[in-house]
Amino acid sequence: MNVIKDYLGSLFDQEFLLTGLKTALIVGSLLFLINHGSALFRGEMNRERWISVFLSYLMPYLVNVYGQYAYRRKLSKSQHHHNGG
Repeated sequence: MNVIKDYLGSLFDQEFLLTGLKTALIVGSLLFLINHGSALFRGEMNRERWISVFLSYLMPYLVNVYGQYAYRRKLSKSQHHHNGG
């Protein structure tokens, strides 16, 4: 359970924030255009679509931060192991 708590805390870690936001902006925008672009241009966006748009930006952020968190955790364990810990 500690891993989940640590990951949730890492979602707001300044070290991960900028990369996560950049990824969310780029990947989320591509997903938005692919999945909802035509509906937006036709004026057919509704509440459910906007929720999906939100998730299209949120998921890349969550995945990116998890990747950064997992890598840092792996490095930390590796360094701890090599230093006789």
